[in-house]
Amino acid sequence: MPDNKFLTAQEVSERYRGEITVGTLRNWRAMRIGPAFVKVGKAVLYPVDELDAWDQKNKIICRASRSSHVNVCEQM
Repeated sequence: MPDNKFLTAQEVSERYRGEITVGTLRNWRAMRIGPAFVKVGKAVLYPVDELDAWDQKNKIICRASRSSHVNVCEQM
């Protein structure tokens, strides 16, 4: 059985250097958006593999445009 790792909302906030606050995570859970989470009793936990998948889903790739000196970015 794989060793699944879970993070608390505070740890998720720290993972994203405070740019996503615990309050934002709470709001996202209420709106059913944001990264997937598991609720066990009152504990809200975020599986690390789901956070990694959410990161990939929201990744933005930028590349230099051939026709101008401007970067072109697209969400993957």
